[in-house]
Amino acid sequence: MVETVEMVETKGLTQRFGPTVALDSLDLQMQPGVTGLVGANGAGKTTLISAMLGLRKPTEGSLAVLGIDPQRNGHRLRAMIGFAPERNVLPDEMRAVDFVRHMAEVQGLPRGEARTRASDTLWLVGLGEERQRTLGTMSTGQRQRVKLAQAIASDPKLVLLDEPTDGLDPVQRSEMLTLISRISKDFSIDVVLSSHQLEEVERVCDNIVALNAGRLVACGPISELVGIGGGITLELVDIAEPSGSVDTVEAALAADGLDVRRDAAVLSVSGAEFAELCDRARDAVAAAGARLRRLEARRRTLEDLFEDSVPKSS
Repeated sequence: MVETVEMVETKGLTQRFGPTVALDSLDLQMQPGVTGLVGANGAGKTTLISAMLGLRKPTEGSLAVLGIDPQRNGHRLRAMIGFAPERNVLPDEMRAVDFVRHMAEVQGLPRGEARTRASDTLWLVGLGEERQRTLGTMSTGQRQRVKLAQAIASDPKLVLLDEPTDGLDPVQRSEMLTLISRISKDFSIDVVLSSHQLEEVERVCDNIVALNAGRLVACGPISELVGIGGGITLELVDIAEPSGSVDTVEAALAADGLDVRRDAAVLSVSGAEFAELCDRARDAVAAAGARLRRLEARRRTLEDLFEDSVPKSS
């Protein structure tokens, strides 16, 4: 019987920098596919990636990537991983094809194969006709594509992408996300995509690992953590009179013990089963003499996960 190896697994993983706790006792398992590593700046995403690459020794706990301890067998592991850092670290004077070839050689490919892979991957990311240009003459979007190309040129089992859409406009971001998704599916490469843009992760990722101030907020298939099941959305016709106003309905639902979040005339209500929420919302609207525009099941989002992780003030 073949033992299943998790893509990434941590147990009690802790990383301290003096008094600062960057990673706080993480217990997680990343599954194959595209995994979104999400959280605000400073949440611990880059620290976790550094630990996965074996560049930082954890203060406590254990970490295995593709079944390998990065501290004990970092050289072996890094030969199996592609990495695109967040920072702009490309050498301006090198041509794109030379840089990608060099990085493929560093990963262990023979020179001839590295040269072929460099050309092929640059074509794959949409820079085939630009491959002879020096990196310093390229736009931010093109440089991000070069970083992606060098990360996949050596045919890795796993690719770590740290904020791959940083500095891109909406069109470029969409194109980059589509490219990442296609590369993962077409070439069976697992991807960890670090991002603070929650909508990006919801769009392309199969799984998520959500961090907040170094703590684990959520981990698992995105289909199980977001989607239908987050309560109801109640949109009212906003009128000024106290009777029938959105204020009146909001106050009634909150007094009924439900969790109510408001955006103008739209109320997001949770705290009970769907059918019960509908009944209680109907009664509150009728009692207030309000006018209902729409009522529908609310989609739970990644943003909800983070909001739910923040302790409620008493």
